Amino acid sequence: MNVQVILNEDVADLGRTGDVVKVRAGYARNYLLPRGLAIEANPRNLRVFEHQKRIAAARREAQKSESMKLKEKLDALVLTIGANAGDEGRLFGSVTNIDIEKALREKGFTVDRRKIVLVEPIKQLGEFTVPVKLLPEVEASLKIAVVAAE
Repeated sequence: MNVQVILNEDVADLGRTGDVVKVRAGYARNYLLPRGLAIEANPRNLRVFEHQKRIAAARREAQKSESMKLKEKLDALVLTIGANAGDEGRLFGSVTNIDIEKALREKGFTVDRRKIVLVEPIKQLGEFTVPVKLLPEVEASLKIAVVAAE
């Protein structure tokens, strides 16, 4: 006998989160339900799940619009970072995503340092473009000018 369940998590070879799937009663009772991978697909759970899906979609849309506004501001910004440098323009240290995060915070932007995609630390004076991954589908290009500190 088959039963319908709503998946709470992605299950290999079965479906993705939110899918309503038919599985054998024993598989649901002994594996999916005890591990919290699925819930029974009765009318009440389906209504609750649809409501949660609408709330999550609205939240994602709000985050995306907020990220788009921040992207526009970051694209227009040129961030100047002072660093100690030698005669040939090589830095004594390096400029990392932590330094960029601090400089952004001083300008009034709150961006997590893990979202600043710096392949390797900056070790030269000059101008650089650093991608900032705000959301998986929203990426800003931050222009950074590394100048010699006084």
